[in-house]
Amino acid sequence: MINAEQLILPVNVPAILDTSVFESDILGENTPDPLRFGFRRKLSAHAGGSGHAPIASEQIQPLAEQVLQLTTPPLNKRCLYVHIPFCRVRCTYCSFFEYASSQRLIDDYFAALMVELKYKAAQPWTQAAPFQAVYIGGGTPTDLTAAQIKQLGTMIRQYFPLATDCELTLEGRINRFSDEMFESALEGGFNRFSFGVQSFDTQVRRQAKRLDDRDVVLKRISELAATDQAPIVIDLLYGLPYQSIDVWQQDLEDFLDSGAHGVDLYQLIEMGNTPMGKMVEQGRLPEPADTMTKASMFEIGVDYMAKHHLRRLSVNHWARDNRERSCYNSLAKTTAEVLPLGAGAGGNVGGYGFMQHRKLERYMDDVSNQRVPFAMMVKSAPNAAINTVIKAGFDRGVIIAKELDKQAGWSLFRYCLPLFQQWQKNGLVVLEQQGSHRYLNLTLAGQFWSVTLAQALIQVITTAVVKAQPQPCVN
Repeated sequence: MINAEQLILPVNVPAILDTSVFESDILGENTPDPLRFGFRRKLSAHAGGSGHAPIASEQIQPLAEQVLQLTTPPLNKRCLYVHIPFCRVRCTYCSFFEYASSQRLIDDYFAALMVELKYKAAQPWTQAAPFQAVYIGGGTPTDLTAAQIKQLGTMIRQYFPLATDCELTLEGRINRFSDEMFESALEGGFNRFSFGVQSFDTQVRRQAKRLDDRDVVLKRISELAATDQAPIVIDLLYGLPYQSIDVWQQDLEDFLDSGAHGVDLYQLIEMGNTPMGKMVEQGRLPEPADTMTKASMFEIGVDYMAKHHLRRLSVNHWARDNRERSCYNSLAKTTAEVLPLGAGAGGNVGGYGFMQHRKLERYMDDVSNQRVPFAMMVKSAPNAAINTVIKAGFDRGVIIAKELDKQAGWSLFRYCLPLFQQWQKNGLVVLEQQGSHRYLNLTLAGQFWSVTLAQALIQVITTAVVKAQPQPCVN
């Protein structure tokens, strides 16, 4: 086994990173308040990476079929993502809305989805190793009928090799999530439920086009959690219009009172092309919270969870008990291969990333003609594996030197020390050494800016290392 401390620099790479060439978008700001002013602004909810090579359209189909023929067991864990692209109402902050719910359209789509499910389940790659997590997302998956939800879960368990402790999550909204639907989902094998509450406050919810008032949502979450049949998890957004600090504190109280087993605290990122953005421009909605206010709301949320002894699973997810694991979120954001099903679903298999057709007509036509419904396919960047370690580390709040160096094949952590030291000076991280083990720990400010930091490190490695075309060299 290679000792990471013995790894040396690849050729064409300087012995240590020169940070003088970087601006504050990489280094951060030197400020007495890094939580609120560590960077100028947050631009994304997820860290990405460049260097992906697009596949020509005429090569996508044969290459996709070739990838799904792979039989070598993967090194990484694997997940299944199923997309249900329907919503009865478009939330004002949402940029993912695709199709208004229509039972006839849903029925036609569901029939095609079952065909795709059987086809992909039969592929050699699929059967080569078990899946650790399944996530049914959207859209609003609970716009399916109770019978369809049960059938979907049953088919997945029947046709896919699932780990014995596989997490099967059904995402949805509380509105119209009846006891019949809950029981059908449980009978289908779903063992985790995620609801996008966003806020319990009635005024905030109405302005965001959420369908139920506070009392209805709080009562239903409490009823579902009290059954103790499966973990009930909710998302809360902070920074929404009309969501003051007082409202946010009450949202946190309502979560705890609801008995839900887990919670994600997500901040509202720049609105872009959303109904909310247009309504703000037209003066029909007040501006959402600025970055400084959202930083304060994040701090309040972190402090609240700590005071009430909730177990922290990532920089933005907490669990009330050991039943809530958040497997899909931690795997799909970072190291796992993800097999996509459904129109608009994305994934990555065998070193390739892909996105399926969003248009239902094209998706259903491909499925009916036994074609893989990929609209886009890219070859993963040369440093994609390093990027996954970085994203995983920042998501959990710590970069472990030996993990980073092992994936890189050389002493990447030591190479990046000048950048880490600058971040430490700016109050975003704390460098720690325990014997031969070194760590980069995120401060509270670093946790708030974790995606920005991850993106910055990925950019540094891409520009300074990948462009130098390094060759791993080991003593």
